[in-house]
Amino acid sequence: MSKPDTKYKAGQDNVRFWGLDIHNPVFLISVIVIIIFLVGSVVAGDAAATFFGSLRKSITSNFDWFFLIGGNIFVLFCLFLIVSPLGKVRLGGKDARPDYSMLSWFAMLFAAGMGIGLMFWSVAEPVVYSAGVWGYAPLGVSENREMAFAVTIFHWGLHPWAIYAVVGLALAFATYNRGLPLTVRSAFHPIFGDAVWGWPGHIIDTLAVFATIFGLATSLGLGAQQANAGLNYLFGVANSTTIQTILITVITLVALCSVVAGLDKGVKRLSEFNIVLALLFMTAVIVLGPTLDIFKGFATNTVAYAKNIIPLSNWIGREDTGFLHDWTTFYWAWWIAWSPFVGMFIARVSKGRTVRQFVTCVLIVPTIVSILWMSAFGGAAIDQVINQAGSLENAIVVESSPTADDPQATKTVYNSELAKQVNDGYAKAMFTMFDGGFPLSGLLSFIGIVLVITFFVTSSDSGSLVIDSITAGGLIDAPVAQRVLWCLLEGAIAIVLLWSGGLTALQAASVATGLPFTLVLLVMCIAIFKGLNRDRKLY
Repeated sequence: MSKPDTKYKAGQDNVRFWGLDIHNPVFLISVIVIIIFLVGSVVAGDAAATFFGSLRKSITSNFDWFFLIGGNIFVLFCLFLIVSPLGKVRLGGKDARPDYSMLSWFAMLFAAGMGIGLMFWSVAEPVVYSAGVWGYAPLGVSENREMAFAVTIFHWGLHPWAIYAVVGLALAFATYNRGLPLTVRSAFHPIFGDAVWGWPGHIIDTLAVFATIFGLATSLGLGAQQANAGLNYLFGVANSTTIQTILITVITLVALCSVVAGLDKGVKRLSEFNIVLALLFMTAVIVLGPTLDIFKGFATNTVAYAKNIIPLSNWIGREDTGFLHDWTTFYWAWWIAWSPFVGMFIARVSKGRTVRQFVTCVLIVPTIVSILWMSAFGGAAIDQVINQAGSLENAIVVESSPTADDPQATKTVYNSELAKQVNDGYAKAMFTMFDGGFPLSGLLSFIGIVLVITFFVTSSDSGSLVIDSITAGGLIDAPVAQRVLWCLLEGAIAIVLLWSGGLTALQAASVATGLPFTLVLLVMCIAIFKGLNRDRKLY
């Protein structure tokens, strides 16, 4: 390990109070603002839903350029690190070795990074784009199957994982090579020096807490909606916000058990279970679905992604602004809101990896897995739409339907049941696909529900550990009571957002917290370069 940059120790200015290891003022500000948000949203009622809808639209419309520029910079920066001499720097020093096996490491970072999202969108998103359910034409070719996958993979490929890699690398280097506390402010020590232990650092850490907890709430809300849809399909359980609230409550309580158990006993074991079950689940879809088409699709979808990544990354002169704002800009804000959580979690388990190994594994390997996952589930879904409708163009047809009062009236005709169900609600898309011709559809749906729930628990417990560390001044073994507090607050925010506008409110929360944190990540890239460049001479 290099010489520490400071004598500051994790949690050295903390105050013990009611079993909590409070890092003033980050802990107090974060808790107070979150409680005010919860109470205000409940009191505002319907007005809160209107506010969240307007907030989301305003940010995605006015700052699309900022999110896309940031995302592009993060990808280019990560690719630079892989090929540059900086890649030989080892996290923890020249003699450091990994604490976890490659399988355990990958399982934890993948489960934390995308678990619930891939389950929720893997069927819905390709069908939306290919069948034109939303009426948006990505670059004018909504009927084009190849383009549908290019766009889907664009949202789940290099860009989100580059965001995670930037945060994870910055925190791992600060902690293991500089001996600084595992908290977001530490990443900025190469730029601000010991000033990060004052108000500049307090602001950075507080923004990280808000981004993390609202980004997590979005994923927890999506997970509850999908689990509810699966229970409705299998057992006839009512599909309602009340049931989703019960699900969030129960699963949050289950997550508490993992949180109390800690990283090695709780999160690690659950993540390994998730990754094994997810691989078996994907294999079953490939074997029981259109196997040859899925494997062909993996190759053609990868090529389509490579061909279209540059035009999709561009925000200038786009005619599909509705699609750009409602989908891509939201996704970028969501990933950035998630980045303190996923990045810090990855950093915590990545000691001993070289920078080149770290960035390659965090950036390239998950992207390949995401392409295969989307090709399997999305490919099976689009194949089913074509079988039901005869062609993608025929899946949804808008016909003239004039009346005496409205001679220009039209009606939408669905020639594909799957396309219709996706249009009615994304959460049930995967279960509808299984019901549309898959053998063992009931079993597959049950496994899908189990995966959603376990990914749900993994996100909640690992997120609690991360927020716990930030608000405790970088301590990684803060009191259990504090982990429990953050786990409960995550669940409470997800519930309040569901009741205050559903998916729109969840998305608005991610977009609002992702906006300021984009600037934080851009400055973080500079800090990484300065720190690694200083260490390069040791190798």
